[in-house]
Amino acid sequence: MSTRSDNIPGDVLPFLCCKKKLCHLVSFAALDNVATVLNHSMALVNRMENLLTLGNGSDVTLRVQTILTDEVKVIQAHSLVLTLQSDVFEDLLLNRNSSAVVLRETADCAAVFDKFIRYLYSGDISVRLDQAISLHKLASKYRVSVLQQGLTQYMIQHLSSDSPTGHVVSWYTYALQIMDLTLQESCLQYLSWNLTSVLQSGEWGSISEDLLLSLLQRSDLILQNELELYEALESWISQNKPASTTVETALKAVRYGMIPPQQLFRLQKQSALMQRYYETIRDLLFLAFQFHSASPIQLAKYFDVNCSIFTPRNYLSSSWGSPWVINNPTRDDRSFSFQTQLGPSGHDSSKRVTWNALFSPRWIPLSSRSSYTELGAMQPTRTEAGRPRIIVTPATSSSDFAGVSFQKTVIVMAKQQGKVVVRHVYNFHQSTEEAGDFLVDADLQRRVSEYLIDSSLYLHVVIKPLYHTLLVARK
Repeated sequence: MSTRSDNIPGDVLPFLCCKKKLCHLVSFAALDNVATVLNHSMALVNRMENLLTLGNGSDVTLRVQTILTDEVKVIQAHSLVLTLQSDVFEDLLLNRNSSAVVLRETADCAAVFDKFIRYLYSGDISVRLDQAISLHKLASKYRVSVLQQGLTQYMIQHLSSDSPTGHVVSWYTYALQIMDLTLQESCLQYLSWNLTSVLQSGEWGSISEDLLLSLLQRSDLILQNELELYEALESWISQNKPASTTVETALKAVRYGMIPPQQLFRLQKQSALMQRYYETIRDLLFLAFQFHSASPIQLAKYFDVNCSIFTPRNYLSSSWGSPWVINNPTRDDRSFSFQTQLGPSGHDSSKRVTWNALFSPRWIPLSSRSSYTELGAMQPTRTEAGRPRIIVTPATSSSDFAGVSFQKTVIVMAKQQGKVVVRHVYNFHQSTEEAGDFLVDADLQRRVSEYLIDSSLYLHVVIKPLYHTLLVARK
């Protein structure tokens, strides 16, 4: 029986043998050339930190003087490290007349200056809430852009952290000063979306007049009801004692049409602030009482009902919506029903609208859109792929809807730094059954998802009735 080599011509066999040996050698060479990374960077960082701590090889002395005091902090440093990290230090060291450089800093910046310098040597830094602004000032002053950006992200990510006196308002004020629009908007959004907890904190009394008036203009405030906002405003005015013009502007921004008439009557009798400034807001109160007594259709013949006094904010009280906790939100489709008041007008206070809400952990194609029975029950069609979806629709249509449309708002709660806060807000209108971008970036499959609390999805559905101005000639 012949082997495979027996069938190979004799002049070819030596070539194949050589080729086989060559391949064998190449394979060993490839193995020998595989790179192995030896990472001793931490040891290098430790040596750099020791240079700073011990002052070995120092060629420059930083004398950090606290402004308006005689306090001076002395730091032995190294020109090479400072100039590599900061072009401001490079300019200072090039123009120095001696081995010492005098730096004048405010008390808060001087207190963390050694921590700032240590970052230049090690590339890491520990930050407390009360140190964030001071470190950010230093990073900005000496143009250490990586640290500056990192501190901005730190503040954005720690808006919900607990602190004895609060920190979001001071961060917002600082963001205004340095014109950091990203940090400014993040702070303003956090205050707007978590206003109830802010109103109950000591931080509320510390907000500036400009911030107060800015918040009062917003329709995306999330709080229990408008009365809560009025009472908080009364407390702020009592504590800060602003000029009369500020008080009048603030009081005019309250949406009195969203306060039930019986509570308005009580405020007229019991609120010292309302009694003192009654003439300022008398016309607004009169309009609110008219709003509560007449039908929206009748009112719309004579008034522009699209103005702010008739526009709800995101109220969490039961008249405006309902909380909805979805356990294991990746498992099955869920649905629930709830009722809201037809509108904020006292004329509509006894009328209720029933709503059906459907949550599906997987996107449902439009061709398979859920059908509704005569009783309003949802019959969803499931699909195994896609992203979460939420639908909110009225259970039945009614002639009472004439002149009223509904903005639907879905609030998603989350736990950050141990505190339950608003993670996201989705808005969609009556003509749309669902929020198209609902949880588009969420990974609900992860048990530790930032959109989940103890593996559950915490939602609050808010229905905001909006009245329409009728296209008729006003008398």
